[in-house]
Amino acid sequence: MIPIISIVGKSDSGKTTLLEKFLPELVRRGYRIATVKHDVHGFEVDREGKDSWRHKQSGAHTVVISSPHKVAVIRDVEKDMTLDEIRERFIQDVDLLLSEGYKREVHPKIEIFRKEKHTELLCTKEDKLIAIVSNQAFDRGVPVFDLDDMKGLADFVEKKYLQPKEKKTVSLFVDGKAIPLNPFVRGFIAKSIRGMVNSLKGCNMAGSIQVRIDPEDK
Repeated sequence: MIPIISIVGKSDSGKTTLLEKFLPELVRRGYRIATVKHDVHGFEVDREGKDSWRHKQSGAHTVVISSPHKVAVIRDVEKDMTLDEIRERFIQDVDLLLSEGYKREVHPKIEIFRKEKHTELLCTKEDKLIAIVSNQAFDRGVPVFDLDDMKGLADFVEKKYLQPKEKKTVSLFVDGKAIPLNPFVRGFIAKSIRGMVNSLKGCNMAGSIQVRIDPEDK
């Protein structure tokens, strides 16, 4: 199941700025990240007059905008969806879901706090607080990272939520060169190959599997 971590903080604390700095560090390490922004006031993503806006105004329940590089879905919902519901319905093929907001949800939270903006933290360990990013020291039983220490924050999240519990089970070499694999790709390759091999006669209890693909003759 895709882990969820919420970036929380009081108004004007810098949640979006933190995500803008944190995301590139995780992506640089090979992880695929999905983000969710919570807006209690509602929002519009298609401009008036655009074809997608005209489709929605004409009564479409769901509008999909597709291009060679992006797909967007505009869909009516009956209530404010939880992060679990969003993950179940819309998120796939990623290693981690980061939300901005959702302070009342039950998922782990990283709070950003700037001493020049506020005087009290928003969350406690009872609120599933796992880390603080701040320019002030705190003794709340969770790690505290400097506002610019994205490497330290990424190391913490990677070790706690992204690195597999067991040793790496899949290695890829192309022309003798080791190719790094992130957890999602490693798991996808392992499940795909193991599923195909186990379907072969006499291989339904396969343990270690080795696959070699030689160059095709031209």
